[in-house]
Amino acid sequence: MQRTLLDSLIAWKNQPMRKPLLIDGARQTGKTFLLKTLFGKTFTHILRIDFLENPAYKEAFDGSLSPDELLMNLELITNQSFNPETDLLILDEIGECERAVTSLKYFAEKAPTYFVAASGSNIGLLNTFPVGKVEQYNLRPLTFQEFIYASKEAPLIKAFDTQVNSPAAHSKLMDKLTDYFFTGGMPEAVAAWYQFKDISILERVEKVTKIHSDLVAGYQRDFGKYAGKVDATLIESVFNSIPAQLSLVMDDSVKRFKFKNVHERKSRYSDFETAIHWLRCCRLALANYAIEGTPKAPLAAYKKDNRVKLFLFDVGLLNHMLRCSYKEIKQQNYEYKGYIAENFVQQELTAMGLDPSYSWNDARAEVEFIASNDEGAIFPIEVKSGKRTRAKSLASYIDKCAPSKTFKLTGSQGSSALEQTNIVMPLYYTQYLPSKW
Repeated sequence: MQRTLLDSLIAWKNQPMRKPLLIDGARQTGKTFLLKTLFGKTFTHILRIDFLENPAYKEAFDGSLSPDELLMNLELITNQSFNPETDLLILDEIGECERAVTSLKYFAEKAPTYFVAASGSNIGLLNTFPVGKVEQYNLRPLTFQEFIYASKEAPLIKAFDTQVNSPAAHSKLMDKLTDYFFTGGMPEAVAAWYQFKDISILERVEKVTKIHSDLVAGYQRDFGKYAGKVDATLIESVFNSIPAQLSLVMDDSVKRFKFKNVHERKSRYSDFETAIHWLRCCRLALANYAIEGTPKAPLAAYKKDNRVKLFLFDVGLLNHMLRCSYKEIKQQNYEYKGYIAENFVQQELTAMGLDPSYSWNDARAEVEFIASNDEGAIFPIEVKSGKRTRAKSLASYIDKCAPSKTFKLTGSQGSSALEQTNIVMPLYYTQYLPSKW
């Protein structure tokens, strides 16, 4: 299973001097696999310390945080040798050991040639953080590109990488996209989907469904374990309400999150602010903020926190929580529900680093996403769940904001590569949007 983040990690390794790596991400998105299996094989040896699996490792950090003394203590506790010139130190679930988090500062300052990588699923909740002392990345569920790579179907991978625009490629990629809507991007679910491709489709679906069920249950258990001062039941209410509210939208755009009836005796944004912040910090919820009037860069300066749309971090888990069957998703074909397409685009944009994302709202018109390039130009991105590409809201945006380019993401094959102004792209090529800005 390939992860595109590996290229960044190898570039980090090849630097003569480096800060420690810190890989953030929701639980079970593959952080350990990325560091230990994919990245680890480029080293002579790895020393992996998992603070969740073995809390006794925390003892190594009780005394001095000098890198060399720490390594000596870790060698004693693990009975493994470590060569800082050739080996990789992995500090897994580092959020479980606050002293280990602090130690990253000293590795950065006193041992910048050492290969130190840390990971955690609650990094955003830490009370202390070595600001400016780490090179941080967020590992999300597998993107659609990574899902295609996991298929190991060479012709399909080639077609995707070269953005082939043909009926044959479109049919195959749309079929894979609806598979992705079911499986999502959680590594265990994707691995099972391809591993059991030769058994009956019913068994294959059952295995993925069981994985989804276990994942959701695991996240719900984490609410109580890591909630801290935040009400765990409030976090769970918001988490469960995200799919419920998304499912209320069929063909129209996703609406901003409504706080009424989410949790007993609470109905305002201020009541839910800490729970939403918690879910975002743990990478379980994705946020989109509506910008009104004529948008200007930077978009973040014009957002209003209480006018937020919330998406789930994985479209497969979204469909699982809504009890959407594989058969139902496949039967929808090109006319799948609009919120699924929008959640998918939100995931892809987030994986590109556009977190949070932004949308546009004006009176009764709404464009699902807007984004800016490095020069500050802002482009509307309309998401259409079916083959229909006529968009009244996009026309309203063009009339009021006069963008230099517009984008529509649809279930159709898309427009010609010669079209440079009003660009229509198939949904499965969402990740190529920035190359056309």
